Amino acid sequence: MKKAIAYYRVSSDQQGQSGLGIEAQQQSVRAYVTAYQLDLIEELTEVESGKKNKRPILLQALELCRKKKALLVIAKLDRLGRNVAFISSLMEAKVEFVAVDNPHANKLMLHMLAAFAEHEREQISIRTKDALSAAKRRGVMLGENGRKVLSVKNKKAADEFALQMAPLINEIRQNGHLTVRAIMAELNRRQVPTSRGGLVWHLPTVHALLKRMKV
Repeated sequence: MKKAIAYYRVSSDQQGQSGLGIEAQQQSVRAYVTAYQLDLIEELTEVESGKKNKRPILLQALELCRKKKALLVIAKLDRLGRNVAFISSLMEAKVEFVAVDNPHANKLMLHMLAAFAEHEREQISIRTKDALSAAKRRGVMLGENGRKVLSVKNKKAADEFALQMAPLINEIRQNGHLTVRAIMAELNRRQVPTSRGGLVWHLPTVHALLKRMKV
């Protein structure tokens, strides 16, 4: 029986203490391990921001995988970060790993998914800067506090949209559309509006929505 080591990540101390965000990852990984008859010998959890590439617990997991000749198993690709260079470094670590949400993904697909995730992060940054510029043109004085207020406002709007979309996404999943690409295709087929009112969904947008829904 092939050995496996699970790696979980949460992005805040509060999530780490409460267990929020970990349970869903554990369920996905354990279901995968059972389905593929793997021997889960270790489960490691890291509390760290997805933007940071220094992950001591991940490094520990990789070292264990090398020593035990084990497979590194994660629930979702974004648990390993949203940086293409980081994903590349991981794949060069000579450790076999699998993301449960894309178990058959080859190296090219992993590069693409990481690129999509990084693109989404960059677009969020651009939209925030555009909003700040527009506010300044209207004569609004925006200091550090103003930036924080705008950031909180944007996050609240995104959370509310994710909450509204949850029943529809659950229905789509129940109808057999389980992958991110399948969900994207179904949303486009139904012409469901995006959060910005458009009618075309892209992989990064769906990834971001599912992540906000924590599914």
